[in-house]
Formats: sequence, C-alpha cells, structure tokens
Amino acid sequence: MKKTIALLTAGAACLLFACGGKQKRAESERIPEYVLTYAENQPEDYPTTQGAFYFARLVEDRSDGRIRIQVKAEGEMGAERNVVEQLQFGGLDFARVSLSSLGDRIPKLNVLQMPYLYTSSEHMWRVLEGEIGADFLDSFQDFNLVALSWYDAGARNFYSSRQPIEKVEDMKGMKVRVQDSALMERMIQLLGAIPVPLDYDQVYSAFQTDEIDAAENNWPSYESMNHEEVAGYYTKDEHSRVPEVQLASRVTWERLTKEDQEMIRQCAEESARYERTLWEDRSRNSEEIVRRNGCVVIELSPAEKARFQAAVTPIYHEFCKNYMDIIERIKEEGRLLEQEEAEP
Repeated sequence: MKKTIALLTAGAACLLFACGGKQKRAESERIPEYVLTYAENQPEDYPTTQGAFYFARLVEDRSDGRIRIQVKAEGEMGAERNVVEQLQFGGLDFARVSLSSLGDRIPKLNVLQMPYLYTSSEHMWRVLEGEIGADFLDSFQDFNLVALSWYDAGARNFYSSRQPIEKVEDMKGMKVRVQDSALMERMIQLLGAIPVPLDYDQVYSAFQTDEIDAAENNWPSYESMNHEEVAGYYTKDEHSRVPEVQLASRVTWERLTKEDQEMIRQCAEESARYERTLWEDRSRNSEEIVRRNGCVVIELSPAEKARFQAAVTPIYHEFCKNYMDIIERIKEEGRLLEQEEAEP
C-alpha cells in the first residue's frame, strides 16, 4: 500500500512538473496578436539598427508578447524613399529614416536640414527635445505617418578620393554623391560641385569607377562601409546635422488601442535615448579606426568654415522662405546656449 501511494505521489509530481514545463513553453511561444515589420537600411551592428532591436524588445516585453516587431536591416525592405511610400499605404509598419528622404514630401522638414544651421550637437538636441522639435513631430500627421522619436545621426562631413577638400575652391567641378534630395543637390551646386544622386550601397563602387570624386556622411557610415579604402581624405566641416526619425504607418497605428499606442511611443522614446548613447560611442570609435587606417583628416579653420557657410546661404530662402521664423527661433536657441555655457 505504501509503495502504491509513493508511486502515485511521484507520478503526480512528474505530471505537475510536465504541466509546468509545458505552461512555461506555451508562454514563451505565445502566438502574438500582431507581427509587425520595421525597416532599417543600416547593418545590424549600427547604432540605429541596435536602437531598432531595442525598441522591438521593449514593445514585446511590455505587451507580454502580444506585439512582435521584426526588424529588417541592411536595406532588405528597399531604399528609404520606397520604405516611406510603403509606410504611407500600410505595406510596412515601422521604419527609421533620414529626414533627407522626407523633405521633398514634407517641405517644412527642410528647415531641420539647412546646412550649418546648428553650432553644435548640444544646440541640435536643445531644439529637437523642446517645443520646436515636438511641433516638427506633429507635422507628419497629414502624410499618413506617425512620428515617434528622433534618432541621432551625427554631423555629416565631406570626403574625397583624388584630392583633399581644404577650401571652398577645392569643391569646384567635383562629382559629389548625394542622397535623393533636391535640397542636397542644390547645396552641392552652390559649392561649385556636381551632385550625383546615388543609393547608399552604390557609393563604394562609384568611387572605384570614378563615377564620383567625393561624398558626404558621418563617421560611422564612412567607417562601416569601408569608404576610407576608396576615399581617403575626410574634411570635418560639419555642414549638416540631419536628425533621423522613427516612424509608424498611420494605417498600422489606427489598428492599435490607445493604450498600445502610448506604450509604443514610450518604447520609441526610450530606444532613442539608448541609440543616442550608442551613437556617441560608435562615432568616437569610428573616427579612431579610420585615423589608424591612414585616413587624412582635414580640420577646417573657423574662417574657412564660414566661407562654406556663406556659399550656401541662398539655400535658406530657396527652400525655407515660408519658415524663416522657425529658423530664427533655432538660431536664437543657439545664442541662448552659448550664453549659458559662458556663464561662470
């Protein structure tokens, strides 16, 4: 009898253990209510992509597995312009894109892309994290897009293959790769060079075939795509600090509850802070790597940088004549920041 009871007890324990194990597996393998797609054109180890993965993890954790976001990196979902179009009709759910691919659709965004607009990274974030930045996030609503948060993309600089860019005159006649952006094309023209619109993944081969003489981008992009191998002169002029933005398709957004919308927005903001920290580290490391690899880095003097700025001044009225009041507010924020930094 005792032996029978012991066997029954052991059997019950095994059954409970098995059921518990099955329950845990069931929880971990829970079928999500939503499986959503996030487009990213950078490699998986890039700060913006890591920010996207972090965002996806936060959303899945805080929705208890109901919402799963699959990040498609390395341009798997197409070029940024195509990604934006897919977002607008609901073919994609989320994406991280540069404002450079949006300015032609949403002219107001050209303000944040004006060359030499910011005096520093601190100036840009003061603007984006304040009332001005919040107003810009709201400007996506009329285009079937929901803007969630700003991502950092550092400062963009020129780099060249045949000769260094040390003064404005060096730009004359150069074939310079640009993003598919009317604003960027015009900036290059004002500097006396020839804009060549090309997708990001074509830049390396374009240098090899002499299709272009120069390009412009930030340190991590320059380093991660090995562009220093084909264009070994890097000129730090910091002509633009174009922020990037996390977007949701309004088609997708309106399928979600208000509670899920608020949760996702919070996750996006947290991922933005995470990405910004990664960006600072990656930018510093990328610069160190390319310097060690023999890249020639040209530091423009304040006087020469001012000459570059003067050359592109007409672009402000050409692209932002209806938004000059906002530009003045941005410049005023820079002056206030300088005053605060100068105070003892």
